[in-house]
Amino acid sequence: MSDDLVHDPKGGMPRLIEIMRRLRDPQTGCPWDIEQDFASIAPYTIEEAYEVADAIERQAWDELKGELGDLLLQSVYHTQMADEAGLFTFDDVANAISDKMVARHPHVFGDESRDKSAEQQVQDWERIKAAERAGQKQRGVLDGVAKGLPALMRAVKLQKRAARVGFDWPSTDEVIDKLVEEADELRHATDPDHIREEFGDLLFVVANLARHLDIDPEEALRGANAKFVRRFEAIEAALARQGRRPEDSDLAEMDALWDAAKARDKASRNT
Repeated sequence: MSDDLVHDPKGGMPRLIEIMRRLRDPQTGCPWDIEQDFASIAPYTIEEAYEVADAIERQAWDELKGELGDLLLQSVYHTQMADEAGLFTFDDVANAISDKMVARHPHVFGDESRDKSAEQQVQDWERIKAAERAGQKQRGVLDGVAKGLPALMRAVKLQKRAARVGFDWPSTDEVIDKLVEEADELRHATDPDHIREEFGDLLFVVANLARHLDIDPEEALRGANAKFVRRFEAIEAALARQGRRPEDSDLAEMDALWDAAKARDKASRNT
């Protein structure tokens, strides 16, 4: 029965669940898969989520199906381990998220009106989430902000939580003043531990500034990374036309080539 399902090209979700069950079988499964636990698989889960985001950003729609499958496999993997430990099943996971979506959308699945602005719906969403946290006995304002999030993303979430209770700068001007202050403290830091601490403080304020400007700092940094790659590749291309490589050049020449690539970028944006 299970062999038929494993090899059924239209087996869908039951097929994937059965494949994972077979991979984890202590007698006949894959030795690597059997050895894994929640902690060892978690980094792969994060990596797969980023690969989904990367495919979307590149609009690589032909790759997205596969990347979403890789991410789905992570949920199935964790759920199989939980099932083996008697914690919960895949149906429990699916029902939990279904219950949450129904509860958080009373204007769709309940008797509340859909005649609301997007801003009002966000406020309602946050109110419902706050009630859920209270039911889970999360007493602190910052309780429940996942520690496993990328640090920059977690910084913004922590700041948003604090802002809800009034702990926030009134405008971007104060945030920029704080940014200058933290940069000066970093400049005067001496020992490695102090330098690391001040650098962290500076990044935290940068995240706060992004929040005040309504900018996703992760997205902004990805854009800066892409721009750096584009311009540095232009340097490499210019040198290659002369039969040279970056290590055959010097900073002054590469800086001039960078400025030329930057000028072309600006010109292309204005056309």
